[in-house]
Amino acid sequence: MPYSMPDMTDNAAPSLWPDLHRYRFRSSWELAAAGPRVYQVLADPIGYPVWWPEIREVRQLSQVSGEMRFRSVLPYELAVVATEARQDPEAGVLEARLDGDLEGLTRWTVTSLGPRRSLAVFDEDVVVRKPLMRMLGLPARPAFRANHALMMRHGRSGLAHYLSVHCIGLDQ
Repeated sequence: MPYSMPDMTDNAAPSLWPDLHRYRFRSSWELAAAGPRVYQVLADPIGYPVWWPEIREVRQLSQVSGEMRFRSVLPYELAVVATEARQDPEAGVLEARLDGDLEGLTRWTVTSLGPRRSLAVFDEDVVVRKPLMRMLGLPARPAFRANHALMMRHGRSGLAHYLSVHCIGLDQ
């Protein structure tokens, strides 16, 4: 079969390996707070920059969408528009579709482990659209994954601290 030029309409670097620019992450955070309280904090992304240092800005665009800017250790910033896909307090699930420098889905699943303990699981399945990251996809992939892991560690410790000093209502 003859080689055909990749579609360049998205202004991103082409890829001979389709999954090279796809990232799937899972982070599990045990927290010393009730599940409903953790869910409440995670359901309010406008507040993320207060406790998550890598999330630089969240700006609400509509009732169900917002623009987020984040940066970890590596010298690049990502910007996405997150649009609510599912908000189910009974199941403890929050899902959002991402568009922008990352495209795909994120999901929080919060489970109560006891009266004042919970587990927050973050799942992400995204494709990188930022041209520089696509160009460096193969050689920088380990650095991108490490950068994400560091961001998640900081998010977990920031949320744990925030919950410890802001335990108001919902059985703490």
